[in-house]
Amino acid sequence: MKIKMGFAILVAGLLLSGCSGSKNVIYVDQLDLKQMESGWGQNHIGKSVDGNPLKIAGKTFERGIGTHAVSKFLVKIGGSAESFDGLVGIDDESSKPGTVEFMILGDRKVLWRSGIIKKGDIAKEVHVSLKGVDKMAMLVTDGGDDINYDHADWINARITYRDIAPTVTSLVQKEPYVLTPQNSKPRINGASIIGAKPHHDFIFRVPVSGKAPLKVVVSGLPTGLVFDAKNRSISGKAPASGVYEFTVNAENSEGSVSKKIAIRTDNGLSLTPPLGWNSWNCWGLSVDQNKVKAAADAMVSSGLADHGWTYINIDDGWEAAERTKDGVLLANEKFPDMKSLTDYIHSLGLRMGIYSSPGPKTCGGFQASYQNELSDARTWSKWGIDYVKYDWCSYGQIAKDQSLPELKKPYQLMRKMLNQVDRDIVFSLCQYGMGNVWEWGGEVGGNLWRTTGDITDSWNSMAGIGFAQSKSSSFAHPGNWNDPDMLVVGKVGWGPSLHPSHLTPDEQYTHISLWALLASPLLIGCDMTQMDPFTLNLLTNDEVLEINQDPLGKQAKQISNKDGIQIWTKPLSDGSLAVGIFNLGSDNGIETIRWDDQPNLQKVSLSATDLALTGKLKVRDAWRQSDIGEFDGSFEAQVPFHGVVLYRISPVK
Repeated sequence: MKIKMGFAILVAGLLLSGCSGSKNVIYVDQLDLKQMESGWGQNHIGKSVDGNPLKIAGKTFERGIGTHAVSKFLVKIGGSAESFDGLVGIDDESSKPGTVEFMILGDRKVLWRSGIIKKGDIAKEVHVSLKGVDKMAMLVTDGGDDINYDHADWINARITYRDIAPTVTSLVQKEPYVLTPQNSKPRINGASIIGAKPHHDFIFRVPVSGKAPLKVVVSGLPTGLVFDAKNRSISGKAPASGVYEFTVNAENSEGSVSKKIAIRTDNGLSLTPPLGWNSWNCWGLSVDQNKVKAAADAMVSSGLADHGWTYINIDDGWEAAERTKDGVLLANEKFPDMKSLTDYIHSLGLRMGIYSSPGPKTCGGFQASYQNELSDARTWSKWGIDYVKYDWCSYGQIAKDQSLPELKKPYQLMRKMLNQVDRDIVFSLCQYGMGNVWEWGGEVGGNLWRTTGDITDSWNSMAGIGFAQSKSSSFAHPGNWNDPDMLVVGKVGWGPSLHPSHLTPDEQYTHISLWALLASPLLIGCDMTQMDPFTLNLLTNDEVLEINQDPLGKQAKQISNKDGIQIWTKPLSDGSLAVGIFNLGSDNGIETIRWDDQPNLQKVSLSATDLALTGKLKVRDAWRQSDIGEFDGSFEAQVPFHGVVLYRISPVK
């Protein structure tokens, strides 16, 4: 009887166990990794982020995922999972001082964190209970160091579950929303001051927006310059050294407006940050002449040119494999007639940019300018080039060391060569901030200089770069600009395949607002032939662009950083103050993930004292182009998660 009773209990137990579901295992690399964000590069299954075998502290692993901090992955497990298991560590391919922290989050709670892991540390074991968890997130943070070196590996990462298999869920994004109002009245946009060198070729497209048809009249031009009403461009030869003011009048059925613009031939080039397009973030090495021509056409047809966007810049991938026997640099078969292409871009009133490196080869392995600097400067001048991006790349093989003289040397040399040609060529230094380039970039003749590594379309890449720019702010002024890299809104891809930016709409407003406050060069990185209304709205808000193009040329500084809220201020030439209030979320890992589509608004109070102002304040919302009101004492703003409010604030007289 006892035996029968025991047998019955055993059978009942087995039946109950069967009812509750058997345990299953799914490896994370079996899920759709398209939704896994990487702070740089591309995630790989079974390989590191650079495409090498997964290797931690000298040990090679067959199965895992190679990514780069800051990395995020959100998985819906619906309360059915038992545990997460695996190993984590920094890949041996990382350069020092790579440090990261791995975290497993569940339903807005930290379930496990690795602590800081350094290069060379043995792989750390992970075992985390997931019982009752609805959404799990895998997060890799940068450990507080330079994210350029943080190549992180999830080894044998797997989820044990019952009944319901885990599924990937996107890092929730809000639907795009347009803040910039439509304006049918005529408006004269863009910079109020233009830099040029005496007696050089001059071109400037007058940026005017409003309901068509528009009548635009330019008066008071100095001798040697003429206005073509058809393409609204001023061209000819720049006058002698001095300051020359002319007037633009614009009229349509909604009204009329006028604006004075100054040409300065006594103070160098790029007196406001360059506005334009660069091919890299869109096409990478797959760029060709037709794509560049299409970008120029789109800059005009979309109306971007009417808001001050000017440059069409070709990045790497245009160069021929060999020079001529005389050492002249040629374009490859994708660019059959560079001079003709440049002439076409100039015919639209736009300017043309190109790319090279001081080393023997460019980053993409094409011909660069080493030992041919003067020849290349002359070739570019002959083609009509207006802008040169000069990328360090293979010059690291030439430089003796990383000393300041060696960092300066190739840029001093090319600037000297550019000065020997009779053409205005804006000089863009691209060497990723080495040696605190902001301290000496102007000294070697640069008009702008990269302060950071390459940007990608992730929150942590964009925010990690943008919010780290305070250290360089005092070195920005007219003709000399800190460059935190190109814009990652719209459709990007770094090659022939494109995708919509991974930044949420709120994050894209943050991106454009922050770059405007930083007086950064604004170089569009998307396919301009595929811009949707949201992207176009981001790039054509004239009050936001005015903040960037303000002739005082001051870069914003961070004045407050508390509880995930940062406040940045930028003095403007009319005595007002541009103020950006940013909601970065907490730094505990939880709020770096957008768990749902709730707005997560943060209330922020701001006073005149906070802004070093006195008395009553007039506050205007730059994105909505509307007055908020006058405030005596303080006022409040509601800032969305990873979003911004951008104000123009002035004392009431």
